[in-house]
Amino acid sequence: MNQPPVTRPSTFVTHGPDDTTPAGWRHALWLMILVAASVAFSLGFACAVPFAAFGATVALTLERREAIWLTVALWLANQVIGFTVLGYPWTAETFVWGAVLGLVAVLATLSAQTAASRLRELDRAIVVTAAFAAAFVVYEGALFAVSAGLLGGTENYAPQIVARILEINAAGFVGLLLVNRLAAMVGLTAKPAFG
Repeated sequence: MNQPPVTRPSTFVTHGPDDTTPAGWRHALWLMILVAASVAFSLGFACAVPFAAFGATVALTLERREAIWLTVALWLANQVIGFTVLGYPWTAETFVWGAVLGLVAVLATLSAQTAASRLRELDRAIVVTAAFAAAFVVYEGALFAVSAGLLGGTENYAPQIVARILEINAAGFVGLLLVNRLAAMVGLTAKPAFG
């Protein structure tokens, strides 16, 4: 029986037999560039790594499963740098916070993907902005909830501190989008997340 092809809702990247995703090494190189960026941010910002920016970027450029695995890799790179280079204390509280950061980073990525998917028919600028906003709100909101309910540290959510974290994440997101555009131009990604 000859059935019409099934169409999938369009997001920013497609994966499948008719896919334009770069083969093998190019795609792996793109993923390594993102992990290297995580290392650079970890060295520069320690506890203020822009995981919301990374979450939104990978949500807009990768399939769900790969975005989740890459988010975990980004978080792991941050933790390795923190404990081996930056001297994070080897305490139970630090390990718990590390695990919380990883879980919340994954939630931020999933929220960005959900926002992008639900708004996919709108202008790309709106979709990209919504993905970033969703990732940031979920990331900061979840960390605040954990601070308020379990681990303490709500003083770290004063408006001026949250504004600074927003600035870091917004700048990181714009930078990652530009790197994504350059990567698309040289064939490391299927197409840019925006434009």
